[in-house]
Amino acid sequence: MSENIKFVQGNEACAEAALYAGLNFYAGYPITPSSEITEFLASRLPQIGAKFMQMEDEISSLCAIIGASLTGCKVMTATSGPGFSLMQEALGYAIMAEIPCVIVNVQRGGPSTGLPTHGSQGDVNQARWGTHGDHAIIALTASNHQDIFALTVEAFNLAEIYRTPVILLLDEVVAHMRERLVVPQPGEMPLVERLKTSVKEGVDYHPYLPREDGRLPMSDFGEVHRYNVTGLFHDMWGFPSSEPRAVHGLLRHLVDKIENRVNQLARYKEYYIEDAKHLLVSYGSSARSARHIVEKRRSRGERLGLLELQTLWPFPDEIVREKCAAAQSVIVVEQNMGQVLQSVKLAVDKPDKVFLANRIDGVFIMPADILKILRLIQGKGV
Repeated sequence: MSENIKFVQGNEACAEAALYAGLNFYAGYPITPSSEITEFLASRLPQIGAKFMQMEDEISSLCAIIGASLTGCKVMTATSGPGFSLMQEALGYAIMAEIPCVIVNVQRGGPSTGLPTHGSQGDVNQARWGTHGDHAIIALTASNHQDIFALTVEAFNLAEIYRTPVILLLDEVVAHMRERLVVPQPGEMPLVERLKTSVKEGVDYHPYLPREDGRLPMSDFGEVHRYNVTGLFHDMWGFPSSEPRAVHGLLRHLVDKIENRVNQLARYKEYYIEDAKHLLVSYGSSARSARHIVEKRRSRGERLGLLELQTLWPFPDEIVREKCAAAQSVIVVEQNMGQVLQSVKLAVDKPDKVFLANRIDGVFIMPADILKILRLIQGKGV
């Protein structure tokens, strides 16, 4: 069987992957630079008998996919910074009610309207802390279209396994550039389907009672079981409860099911780490420039390496500490004022050896920008 090769935007790679993963309900509102995802799926989903809805805003978009997920659909929405801000209350609801869904945030310059057509990576901390209260979240990112495809499929799988929202943090640069994509054949990539309850009709069903492996089987809304869904703290039947033991147990469950699996959830790539004197840590489109400078300088005999993070949350502290341990300096390359830099400093043993190479002006960070910081560090004898 011949390869299915396409030449596409990153946004199109994301949409293709969502279809591959089994997406059958999408609700969204157009916003630069994510609009191509919405436009692509508006055409493709009706062709396969699936549902597409353009909503009146981003608030209703996330609420719509939450409702569709409860009926058994695999769901997704896509937005950018201002729309992602509007989604935060519904995101917290999906976390509390443990509703699988995928949210794509194609980042642009901010705050407010900011730079709608320019790239940024300024929503990293918003993805982690945007909704209120103690909680945990999964956020993935990618630097090329093949990885966008793989991690979009992974986002759907993780949403189903952990009954949780999963965020895809792309950025304008990787979303709008075009490159080669090989679409896997059906069955080539593993897909996780919804875990349905085996409890029969007429038997007491506990929608929030985990199995021994921690997973929560679901019953599709509108079928044989009636149960309560709420954003309030609740008991195993889904009914509101302020009983301290129930509140403590539920919050621990919501956080621990993700934070206790940090290494298991970590996705990353490494290049020349074994002998790296200077180690670059990067993600998303910025990792493309980081890899370029690593490859170029190594050809001249300089010992540079790269750790490309694909899981930003939960942050892989232990892995970052291990990979950075032998380097004399660590340079975090990102398009913000140091959001991942702070997490790296908290993770490593010597935070004073961690430096930032960044741009915050809407211009894509170039290898020359990284080289400037590298020379400054070398000039200090680090």
